[in-house]
Amino acid sequence: MATKKVKQTGADEIVEELNVTDDAPVSEGTDVNINVTQEVSADNPEAVEAAMPKPVPKGSRRGSKALQLELERTKELAQDNEDKYKRLLAEFENARQRTEKESKKMYDIGAKEVLEKLLPIVDNFERAIMMIPEEDKDRSFEQGVDMIYKQLMSTLEGIGVAAMNAEGKEFDADLHNAVIHVEDENFGENIVVEEMQKGYKYKDQVLRHSMVKVAN
Repeated sequence: MATKKVKQTGADEIVEELNVTDDAPVSEGTDVNINVTQEVSADNPEAVEAAMPKPVPKGSRRGSKALQLELERTKELAQDNEDKYKRLLAEFENARQRTEKESKKMYDIGAKEVLEKLLPIVDNFERAIMMIPEEDKDRSFEQGVDMIYKQLMSTLEGIGVAAMNAEGKEFDADLHNAVIHVEDENFGENIVVEEMQKGYKYKDQVLRHSMVKVAN
């Protein structure tokens, strides 16, 4: 195989390789396959820029408009799904809060009914302790009764039960039940003179009204 190389120098260096096979001798009028390799020098910026592939104009890209429309539809669908998710999440949170509030309310109603039945036991404990003679209060049995009473009251306070202690306060029809009215210059008008039966509250609800004596 005979190879003839021709090298030209100029602004661009061009190397042309002429490949001629022995079976097909070169003669005048014979077609010759020529492979041309161009080497672009880095010293010529214009040649470098001319050799770089040119971007295809946006308007000439096949399917670009269809892809853009599809992208817009996808964005709208994603936004719509996000809005639906947020609405469902808000509705779920509202439902959870309503359920929690209703459950708490039902619990308080049930607790109130039970606590109302315990108050007469508290009254009997207090009457029993008041009837203990002073000289017998140091005996172990009487001290045991007092300790049980204090434990019961501590437990009730821990779950939100508190005595109103109405004596000396202004009469409040929402909290007190006036059974006796008296004339007493030592107290102002409409002041509770005596609490005849203790009233109690459970959290912010009246568990039992105080039975009171009120000064006119």
